[in-house]
Amino acid sequence: MKLHELAPAPGSTHNKKRIGRGPGSGKGKTGGRGIKGQKSRSGVSLNGYEGGQMPLYQRLPKRGFNKPNRKKFAVVNLGLIQKFIDAGKLDAKSAIDEDALIASGLVRRKLDGIRVLAKGEVSAKLTLSVTGASAQAVAAVEKAGGSLTVTKAAAAE
Repeated sequence: MKLHELAPAPGSTHNKKRIGRGPGSGKGKTGGRGIKGQKSRSGVSLNGYEGGQMPLYQRLPKRGFNKPNRKKFAVVNLGLIQKFIDAGKLDAKSAIDEDALIASGLVRRKLDGIRVLAKGEVSAKLTLSVTGASAQAVAAVEKAGGSLTVTKAAAAE
C-alpha cells in the first residue's frame, strides 16, 4: 500500500450539502427553507417552543441537588507525587505541604484545599501535610515509612 492509494471506505464519507447555489443544485433559491414565515428567516429561536403547550423540558421532573457551600478540592494521586520526586521537582527529605505542591507545578491552584488519593505506588519516605486524604493513601504512605497528616484548619473554614 502506498500513500496515494489510501482512501476512505466506500460510503463512509459524503459531500457537504451546498445550499443556495443556484436552481440546478436542487437546493437553490429558498435553500430548503420554503417560502416566507418565521422559520425561513435568520435569527429564529423556536427550538423548544411548543405553541403555548407546556414545553417538554418543563413537564419533566427535575432531579438532584447542588450544595451551595460545597468544598472543591484539588486532587493529587500518590503516583504523581512519586513521579515528581523521581524527577527532582519535589524534595522527599523535607516536609511536603500544599505550598510545595503548588510551587513544584503538580497542582495548579489550591481551591478549598488539596486532597491526596491512593492511585499509584509510592516508595519514598514522605512527610505530607494536606487538607484531605483517603484512608488508602494514608496507609500507603505509612507503609512506605512516611507520615501523612490531614490539617483540619483549612477544612473547617
